[in-house]
Amino acid sequence: MSNTSSDRPAETVDPKLLEILVCPLTKCPLEYDADKQELISRAAKLAYPIRDGIPIMMPEEARRLD
Repeated sequence: MSNTSSDRPAETVDPKLLEILVCPLTKCPLEYDADKQELISRAAKLAYPIRDGIPIMMPEEARRLD
C-alpha cells in the first residue's frame, strides 16, 4: 500500500477525503474552495478552514458566510 500524501503539496486535500466529508452540523456535502483553503457548507452557512492540508471540522473554528 503506497502513501500518496507525500505526492501532494501540503496545501491540498486528498480528493478521497473530500468525497466522504460532510458538514458536522447539517450532514450535507461540502464544497472545496482551493483558493481560500476552506470547505464550504452552504446549508450551515459556514466555511471550515483547511490547515496544512487538514480540514478543521469544528463549528467553533468555522467562518460564518455572509
